[in-house]
Amino acid sequence: ERRTARVARASRLWVEGRHDAELLEKVWGDDLRHEGVVVELLDGVDNLADQLRRFGPGPTRRVGVLVDHLVSGSKEARIAAAVRDPNVLVRGHRFIDVWAAIRPELVGLAAWPDVDRSVPWKDGICAALGVAEPPAFWRSLLGKVGTYRDLDPTLVGAVEELIDFVT
Repeated sequence: ERRTARVARASRLWVEGRHDAELLEKVWGDDLRHEGVVVELLDGVDNLADQLRRFGPGPTRRVGVLVDHLVSGSKEARIAAAVRDPNVLVRGHRFIDVWAAIRPELVGLAAWPDVDRSVPWKDGICAALGVAEPPAFWRSLLGKVGTYRDLDPTLVGAVEELIDFVT
């Protein structure tokens, strides 16, 4: 069903990177447009405090932030815990990267391969799978995603909560 897009709200949904934005567009794009929610790149959670200062959240300018690897004791959890604004909601998932929140069964795997912490996760996954071109693998992986059912429920729950918050 095609619905009319709403004029963009002042509130925003921030994601850490381009792949997060592309995945949200793929699964929630029609709903986001209907609600007038703009997804913007944060380019890493390390920039969160500076970006919030520049944006100036308020009751009519809320910010929802989707964070990778939001687990107890992580750098991401410390950054999220430092946010003390009722107009900002930070939610996330346990995965080191949003790629891992896509069900591995979509590419014929029972689970994503383990990657040594000293190796960037995307590089490690591609090496373990014998993939030479990570961008091509991402396009293929994203192309296999059809609905929220292709994603880990923790990611789905976080995104749905953030959309509700900013709308």
